[in-house]
Amino acid sequence: MVKRYIVLCFILLSVLSARSNIYERNCVKCHKTQAVTLDKLFYRYLLKYSSERAVKKALYDYLKHPSFFKTIMPKGYINRYGIKLPSKLSDKDLKKAIDVYWDKYKVFGKLKVKK
Repeated sequence: MVKRYIVLCFILLSVLSARSNIYERNCVKCHKTQAVTLDKLFYRYLLKYSSERAVKKALYDYLKHPSFFKTIMPKGYINRYGIKLPSKLSDKDLKKAIDVYWDKYKVFGKLKVKK
């Protein structure tokens, strides 16, 4: 019984690690040198789109086909830094990376209410 538990935990950790590695390898490594951090981008998306589904869809659409009309960044930022190149990730991997991104920065369920 204990061996099964250990194996199950190992498999679960491996799956979670693989998901976050997609995000770490493909998003964080470039964005850590950017003028606007990933958490600030997340909050911009959250303010504009508000729901998990809408944020994820907007991120996916922008990352697959970036354009001036889809960006959430101000015009001055785009004039200075330009529009990013389309993501080279597969649809499946891009969705996994967006899921990890959402889980990392979501505020829902993390806010504490004083009684």
